[in-house]
Amino acid sequence: MTPTNVRIAALISGGGRTVCNLQTAILEGRVDASIACVIASREGLSGIDRASEAGLNVYVPRQDDYEEDLQRLIRECQPDLICLCGYLRKLDLHPSWHGRVINIHPSLLPRHGGKGMYGMHVHTAAIESGDEFSGCTVHFVDDQYDQGPILLQRACPIRSGDTPETLAARVFAEECIALPQAIDMISRNKVKLVDGRVEINAACEVGRGSL
Repeated sequence: MTPTNVRIAALISGGGRTVCNLQTAILEGRVDASIACVIASREGLSGIDRASEAGLNVYVPRQDDYEEDLQRLIRECQPDLICLCGYLRKLDLHPSWHGRVINIHPSLLPRHGGKGMYGMHVHTAAIESGDEFSGCTVHFVDDQYDQGPILLQRACPIRSGDTPETLAARVFAEECIALPQAIDMISRNKVKLVDGRVEINAACEVGRGSL
């Protein structure tokens, strides 16, 4: 099946490593996509400089009219897909975006998701829970935190002596594989939403990391 170049609007709230790794995967030809724009949730984020240095167009919505300006910026980017790449605000989903927004979360959902579960909070919870595995999840976004239909997951072990920082590094390595893989599946029309469920073409191999 011939892939379709997917135009992406990437939303960030932090260091921008996820979107820059996605750009690397695109340049290396691992996914047929292009990042039309990067939208940062506020000024002063290190991800703005990092994404700009990677040659990406970065915008910041007006804070006094954030949601309306965010929607304007997304419309102007004309994306096929909106990717939440470490975006920490709850996205107000426009009806036209249904099935076109994905998020990557640093745990094996439904474990350790929900409001306030981001960054080191997630990795601390995974270690303290006694879980044997952690990993990452790419899922479609709905109107609830981290509850949309799961597209794919990649797993990695939680090791004795892990700190949130060491686990975060191992999970992030899986994220760098998972997000390009998910977008590649979308570009090849190997995944679709049907009645709120993800249906995947049987010919598509979905990564599960070391699980």
